[in-house]
Formats: sequence, C-alpha cells, structure tokens
Amino acid sequence: MIYLDYNATTPIDESVQQVMTPFIMTHFGNPSSNHEYGQTARAAVETARSQVALLLHASADEIYFTSGGSESNNTALKGVAWHNRQRGNHIITTMIEHPAVINVCTWLEKQGFQITYLPVDATGRVSPTDLEAALTDQTILVSIMHANNETGTIQPIRELTAISHQRGALFHTDAAQTVGKIATDVHELGVDLLTVAGHKLYAPKGIGALYIRRGVEVESLIHGAGHERGMRAGTENVILDAALGQACEIARRWIDDPAMHDLTDYFWSELKNRLGNKVVLNGHPEFRLPNTLNISFLGWNGHEILDRMPDVAASTGSACHSGETSISPVLQAMGVSFDRGRGAVRFSLGRYTRREEIDRVICDVEHVIKGV
Repeated sequence: MIYLDYNATTPIDESVQQVMTPFIMTHFGNPSSNHEYGQTARAAVETARSQVALLLHASADEIYFTSGGSESNNTALKGVAWHNRQRGNHIITTMIEHPAVINVCTWLEKQGFQITYLPVDATGRVSPTDLEAALTDQTILVSIMHANNETGTIQPIRELTAISHQRGALFHTDAAQTVGKIATDVHELGVDLLTVAGHKLYAPKGIGALYIRRGVEVESLIHGAGHERGMRAGTENVILDAALGQACEIARRWIDDPAMHDLTDYFWSELKNRLGNKVVLNGHPEFRLPNTLNISFLGWNGHEILDRMPDVAASTGSACHSGETSISPVLQAMGVSFDRGRGAVRFSLGRYTRREEIDRVICDVEHVIKGV
C-alpha cells in the first residue's frame, strides 16, 4: 500500500525507536527520584526538552511536555482564559481550526467567554484586517493555526501576532502540522504559545509539547505533585519525552526540504496535465505546506475515488452519515461548493514517499477518472 496520509499521522522514525528502547526496560527510574536510576531518567527528559526547544528556537524552560496536540491546545486556551478572566472574556479564533481548538472554544462559551470565529478567504487565509476589526479591550487571546491540516494553507502568523499584541492580547498557534515541515521559529512568528504534536513528526502518538513564552502565566489543568515546573502534574513519560526530543533533533534536517516541494509540485502538475479542468486545487497555491495537496475531482465523490484505489491511503474532504454526504467545515468556510467539496481528496506526502509511488498513484487516479 502507498501511504499518502502523513498529515493524519506519521510512522515512528527508526532512530526515534532506537532512542526509546533503553527507557522501556533498562532506564526505568522515576525522574523525581534522587538516586542514579531517577537521575538518568531526569537527564533524558531534560535533554529531550532542549531538543524540542532547539527546533523551535526557544529556551528549554519554555517547553512543557503534554500527551499530545489536543492537551497542548486545551492547556493554552483554557489556561490563558482562566488566568486572565478578570481582565477580559473575549477570545478570537477561526472557522477552520482543528476540533481540538474549536471544541475547546465551544466549551469556553458555556463558561461565559465570548468567542469570535474569523472567516477565511477562498484560499483558506485569514485577513489581518478582519482580526484587527475583531479585537476589543476584552480580548485576552487569539488562537490561529499555523497551517491547516486539510488544505495545507499557511497563515500570516507574524502579521497576526503583531496586530494582537498591539491590543494587549496573547497569541497561540496550533503548529501541529508545521513543526518539522517548515521553519517554526517562535521568535520570528512572535507567538506566546505554540502547540506541538509528536505523531505528526515521526514520534509516537500520545506525546506533545506546549511552548509558553517566558513571562506568560497560564493556569494548570492537571493538579498534583508539581511536575513540569508546576504546569502539568503526573510522573513524566520518559520513553515518549525522549522520543519527541529525538524526532525534533532529526526534524531539523528536513525543514523546508526542497525534494518534498519538488515531489509535491510534480504530483500536482502531472494530475493537472492529465486531467485538465477535472481537477481543482483547494487552498493557497503558494502559501501551502510543502507536502500537502487537497484536490477536488469534479463530478466525483472523494470516497468513491479512494474506494477504487484500495492500495492508496489518503483522506477525503467529505463525510458520509446515514447515506448523506457533507463536506468538511474547512472547505465550507472557504466557500467551496458542495459539488466541488464532495470530490476533495487530501494527499499528504512524507519523509518516505518515493517518486515511483507518486507515478503509480497518478496512473491509478487517471484510470479511475478517465475510465481507461
């Protein structure tokens, strides 16, 4: 099978697996213990923290390990909201966020917070002007994803953070899809909080990190013995912390990989050349992740296309419930029509994708669409 669903999850890199192994059986100590077993584990956790920080150009004491992207997003939004609720109750996000942000905002609305959901243009980009107009004296946080998981569209985060800071609002970005793919420098982006999800960059599921800029105060969600410098109670998962650290270490070699850009561009150009006006690219043609293609096959249902290519693992932009089809909220927010949206398929390439695999998929798609 050809795997083209790297935005959903990635395989564990072999070197990441090798780093994990000693901490499964040999170095099993509790990082809070003072003896040698514990201190070996503690050293591994802090090494991993420094590796994550290095990838983000942050300081190690600004990195907090979590169970994944969802917990990082929950901590960022709820933590900032509760800590600043006496100052304001307004939060701004977008209509195209991952459910790990959208559903948190829905919950916060029930707690009395006001949420503004910014629209996006036809390419999936947020307008800085819209953000500026939405900010009020009550705005305490803006949360806008770095790049969208479905379309790959990259947001103008630096410009958005500057506007937010001018009005005194903190800025969080869900960078689950960008860390390890494109440069994610917290200082260049200007963000106050940033989410990392390990299984999106060749680490295991169940591990993530949250960058919190030094000086930003956030309420803890998990209370206990004061681990992670009081931010997240619970004995550290040394195995997974070490895995994420190693994944971030090797990811620095793959940032903005030109080979990935070239392979993705080749994939799209070949499909366009062979299928012409039967295919349309969803998302921004330029400001897009180097590995992501969201393509609508006009006149088709994405599920039907993938069903006819059982050897290809990819995702669709629609969902089927009780025989009825609905297109994704992301595509809806972009103003994509139902007919176009139902034919959307997301192909997301990865570190192990080969040119010969793409050639095979191109032929398979052409065979399905043209019936040849």
